[in-house]
Amino acid sequence: METLIGAGLIGVAIVIAAALYGRSRPAVAALPSAVVVGAAPAPEELELTRRAAELERSAERTHALEAALDRRSADLDRREAELERRDQHLRAHATELERLRVEREGALERIAGLSAGQAKQALLKDVEDDARHESVRVLRQVEEETKRDAERRVRSILSVAMQRLAASHAAETTVSVVQLPSDDMKGRIIGREGRNIRALENLTGVDFIIDDTPNAVVLSAFDGVRREIARMTLEKLLQDGRIHPARIEETFYQAKSELEGHMMEAGETAVFDAGVQGLDPELVKILGRLKFRTSYGQNVLAHSVECAHLAALMASELGASTKTARRAALLHDIGKAVSHEIEGPHALVGGDLARRHGESEAVAHAMEAHHNEVEPQTVEAVIVQAADALSGARPGARGESLEQYVKRLRDLEKLATRHDGVDKVYAMQAGREIRVIVEPGMITDDKAIALSHKIAREIEQELEYPGQIKVTVIRESRAVDYAK
Repeated sequence: METLIGAGLIGVAIVIAAALYGRSRPAVAALPSAVVVGAAPAPEELELTRRAAELERSAERTHALEAALDRRSADLDRREAELERRDQHLRAHATELERLRVEREGALERIAGLSAGQAKQALLKDVEDDARHESVRVLRQVEEETKRDAERRVRSILSVAMQRLAASHAAETTVSVVQLPSDDMKGRIIGREGRNIRALENLTGVDFIIDDTPNAVVLSAFDGVRREIARMTLEKLLQDGRIHPARIEETFYQAKSELEGHMMEAGETAVFDAGVQGLDPELVKILGRLKFRTSYGQNVLAHSVECAHLAALMASELGASTKTARRAALLHDIGKAVSHEIEGPHALVGGDLARRHGESEAVAHAMEAHHNEVEPQTVEAVIVQAADALSGARPGARGESLEQYVKRLRDLEKLATRHDGVDKVYAMQAGREIRVIVEPGMITDDKAIALSHKIAREIEQELEYPGQIKVTVIRESRAVDYAK
């Protein structure tokens, strides 16, 4: 565009100069030579001369610009040709590389005897095995670190709580023994044709066992309250000396009335020992009934007082509400005292009972959550759970029948034996530990760790047990040879 404009301007300038030259030339010729030579140039001529010079310089610049554009266009054409040549060269190289890759894969398949898909599957399996091995290693490391930190913290809290609490454990049974001043009293207790002993058993609902045991009568019943009323009735009759059906009935109701007072006193004593204030009198009375209730051979009232102390100590260590934890732990099993009167789990029954008698929602929730009937939502609820488990799991705290003991051991061994690679299983320490011996050819060290985790989780999901059960997986490999 600039070239065209410059050319146009040059043409216009030439035309103007020719016109001016044609008009002025005759006049110059007509003048004398002296006048022409000596005269000064006119202003129009100077302007035209200046413009002609500018046009000449513009033309020179235009020619230079055209030359530069021509050189640049030639350079671009050269570069385009070079790029086209390189592109063709690269396409040729890519084709050659693809051919070589196909040839290499074919050669590898012939050498390995595997197709590409089979080799891919083998590679993926190797990668998966490596990933499993690495994950087990990381799991082992994380577990060890977590276990160290958790055990250190838990050991500190529980040791402080247990060291500061020393409670006696009484294994309650289903029988009571009443001592007699002499064996002659056995006949009087039986009465003529057994009428006295029948009256006693009908009123109390307790079996009176009179056998060859010298100077003793055995009272047998699963209901602790009934057994205690029968014991008090018999002792009063022995003190009075008059034993006949009418006196037996009178003494029975008198003993029953006195027992209500004993239960109230037992509840007040438990509340005082646990350090709980402001409890509703009706709750205190119901709490006293637990003195004559047992769970796995453990006295429920003594267990409740112990849980209150343990919960308070743990709440203090963890910075939780000591008052809430103490009250909830003391009352957590109160539903057992009325469980035969109201349907439902004793934890939920106890929570409703606490609400009706003015206890806070935090206390009622912790009572309901101690057996996971509801999901624990507070720290105090978890503390009550821990205190309940700790009190029941302490050595000597609870007893269980031989049948239940053997069944638990059998279930533990059966659960561990059903896994592949397990050779032998031994339940030890009264079911607190199982040792699983595996076949070293089938179970590696990493798989042994995973197996212990799997068995422990299955025990948590399928079995019920107090405390904790230790799972030990043992893998042993031996190499034997003989020198001859």
